[in-house]
Amino acid sequence: MSTQTLLASLFRYKAWADEGLLASLAELAATGPADEYRTAARVFNHACIVDRIFVANLQRMAHGQTATGAPEPPPLQALAEAVRETDRWYIDYIARLGPQALVENIDFTFTDGAPGRMSREEMLAHVATHAGYHRGEIGRILTRLTGSSPPDTFTGFLHQAEPGRRARNE
Repeated sequence: MSTQTLLASLFRYKAWADEGLLASLAELAATGPADEYRTAARVFNHACIVDRIFVANLQRMAHGQTATGAPEPPPLQALAEAVRETDRWYIDYIARLGPQALVENIDFTFTDGAPGRMSREEMLAHVATHAGYHRGEIGRILTRLTGSSPPDTFTGFLHQAEPGRRARNE
């Protein structure tokens, strides 16, 4: 499996997991404690902001951010639109990349003004793993409040997206 194939699969998985999390956040907003919803939405907004910062970094553009979070999360509908748009961008972006582009190093600036340099594949790996960390953080909040959280495993995604993977070749 190539790096590009793996990254494409990971970002389709990320979009799938983000959809499940958005549905759970909508339920929490409607029925849960407001302070817990606010905390979960702030964490998800942080992950989305970082995703968007790296969209700019990957394109060698200034991201214009001075922080990776906000004191208050945006309304859930606005957050959902930003998450979906960003997830689509990554899926489309990876589909267009070639092997040489993946290993190319890019200089960028962190939100605190410090310089950074990473390859495109490192940036994409960072976005995928960073998002998973924060979905897990929100999953803990949801599990504590409701007893469960949305499905969020790579294997679960692969088997739902490609049911044939459950079949045995005997």
